[in-house]
Amino acid sequence: MELSQLTEKIKTNINQVIVGKEKTIDLLLVALICEGHVLIEDVPGVGKTMLARALATSLGGLFKRLQCTPDLLPNDITGISVFNQASHDFEFRPGPLFVNILLADEINRATPRTQSALLEAMQEHQVTVDGLTRPLPSPFMVLATQNPVEYEGTFPLPEAQLDRFMLKIDMGYPTHDQEAEILRRLERQHPIETLDAVVRPQDVQQASARVWDIHVDQTVIDYMIRLVNRTRNHPDIILGGSPRATLSLYKTCQAFAALNNRDHVLPDDVKYLAVPVLSHRLMLKSEAELRGRTSDELIIQIIQDTTLDLQNQENKT
Repeated sequence: MELSQLTEKIKTNINQVIVGKEKTIDLLLVALICEGHVLIEDVPGVGKTMLARALATSLGGLFKRLQCTPDLLPNDITGISVFNQASHDFEFRPGPLFVNILLADEINRATPRTQSALLEAMQEHQVTVDGLTRPLPSPFMVLATQNPVEYEGTFPLPEAQLDRFMLKIDMGYPTHDQEAEILRRLERQHPIETLDAVVRPQDVQQASARVWDIHVDQTVIDYMIRLVNRTRNHPDIILGGSPRATLSLYKTCQAFAALNNRDHVLPDDVKYLAVPVLSHRLMLKSEAELRGRTSDELIIQIIQDTTLDLQNQENKT
């Protein structure tokens, strides 16, 4: 199955549950193909959990929802070894990480110690417990949600954790017509209850392997690097994009081109994905925040100020 056909089947299936969020679903599928992780930041009740459930159901893979609370411990996520009196040996009982899609709901309510338990899993796709390393299923994806307007009882995500999220997306409120359609669909039964799997996890694996074949011209590569580099030297930014951010931008651009049935990346792909890939990785200076500047605005400004270096490319050739 062609990658564009596979993603279209998933997208059509999710659209039975989620109304009017085409861009959000596209970005989610980009992260899925790249086996990346997504941070969904938005107010309660806009469909964050339902979006994760619809994606997991469409894949036919293993899905678990982890409600993050201050009393959640690292072993509650990774799993624990329990002594079996019958066999006189310790047996490992896997935690909720051993799934294809993990929804970490309200992740910023978990303590930093518990949040750090996700770092190895998100980067290495494996978990180490009691000195033994265990691989996670493939594909493996963390969808984490957080509420941007509620701060009491929350713990801000550390920069190391934020850097491991490939994309940050938001749902946004529906329009009048979209909300009317939501009410119509919920009149008798929630559509998530009748949703079926349309692909298999192994189909996603095979499609992901083909993404690396998407061509990225050297001019576009230089453009990506210069965009990220400008976040490191901007007067309003303390912490800019890391090399991991550049790699994430590169991979997501390849996946986005494949979604659109192209064999090459366009500069417009870079511009389209720069905000969701980079915004959550930046740390702004306090004076910039006091002036009302945001990461999204700064990235858009950097995009406007950065042009393709076509002349330099011609000199190289």
